[in-house]
Amino acid sequence: SKATVSVLYWKSKNMSHRKFEQPRHGHLGYLPRKRCRHVRGRVRSFPVDDATQAPHLTAFMAYKAGMTHIVRDLDRAGSKMHKKEVCEPVTIVDCPEMVVVGIVGYKPTARGLRAVSTLWAQKLSDSMLRRYYKSWYAAKKKAFTKYTSKFEENKEARETMYSRIEKNATVLRVLAHTQPNKLKLGSKKAYVAEIQINGGSMADKLKFAQGLLEQQVTVGQVFKESERCDVIAVSKGHGMEGVTHRWGVSRLPRKSHRGLRKVACIGAWHPSRVAYTVARAGQNGFHHRTELNKKIYKMGEAAAKCEKGNATTSMDITEKHITPLGGFPHYGVVNNEYVMLKGSVPGPVKRVLTLRRPLAPQTSRAAQEQVSLKFIDTSSKQGHGHFQTQAERAKFMGTRKKDIQNSA
Repeated sequence: SKATVSVLYWKSKNMSHRKFEQPRHGHLGYLPRKRCRHVRGRVRSFPVDDATQAPHLTAFMAYKAGMTHIVRDLDRAGSKMHKKEVCEPVTIVDCPEMVVVGIVGYKPTARGLRAVSTLWAQKLSDSMLRRYYKSWYAAKKKAFTKYTSKFEENKEARETMYSRIEKNATVLRVLAHTQPNKLKLGSKKAYVAEIQINGGSMADKLKFAQGLLEQQVTVGQVFKESERCDVIAVSKGHGMEGVTHRWGVSRLPRKSHRGLRKVACIGAWHPSRVAYTVARAGQNGFHHRTELNKKIYKMGEAAAKCEKGNATTSMDITEKHITPLGGFPHYGVVNNEYVMLKGSVPGPVKRVLTLRRPLAPQTSRAAQEQVSLKFIDTSSKQGHGHFQTQAERAKFMGTRKKDIQNSA
């Protein structure tokens, strides 16, 4: 029949003869698999604005510190694990305060958003100014010098810009930067990003943004415990990789000639070129990725502000901080406020992450679950750690030769 002929034609057109059909290896939606041009995760779209809410920020930048695990009682009616203990992996994200240094308003056009006006703060830190130079020590450091010197003279011009934004703009964003001097990264250059303000009228947004200028913003002003967030980051780089690991294609049989971690047929004789859809070796990792709906398990205070320790729970009353014994591998000590996210996030430790409020409303039972932690593991991550604190280790090990030498 005609239907049978059309099906056979479609199969012959799209796939050569094979015994078993199967999905292709690797998603073509992520092409090209090449190195990202920037290290910072960029917010391509912000949550939809809701004028009924109070003005609030929609994103925050932080640094990945490491991973550990927690124990909690699952509160999910209908699940087989309801009211039972579960052990889950979590990521600790170090969140030093961000500083707001600018305001920018946008209006919609046929070609997308167009900036109406941009206003900057009077005081800009060196860590932020370093972002404008490739070599800070060799630079003349002239960025923003004229602007700051004439700041008081240009008061009327700034008021005019504010009124232009209020009248014409439909989207308002603040310019904020991280503070790498509060971490031991080996980097002094801050990451700068636009963060959209949602909620209220444009006048309310502008008043909210003006109140934030030159002020520090904490992660607690953007997110709350038991909420969800999206994580945008650049994944860990692996350099040049073969086709088996890069695309997940099957290995060839053991006796294959000239290697077996290959793609056997990379295309027909004609057309006489290799299609872009064929899996090939090349760059793997260091790609820009967005992971949606990460559950926030805990919003931890800074270590200096918390007397009883910022990793103490209602069931585990041991006074301890979130930093494990010996520090997080390749990172060190977390002294600032931190966010504990369920599961893993893209990128290696010390990588900057952009945490964004979720795009879609979170209405599922798992999303609305209130998390209550029973135990947070702080044992050493450099081996098979047994002790949660230094005091616990000293009590078990007793007096050591090293302790006698240190006390002498």
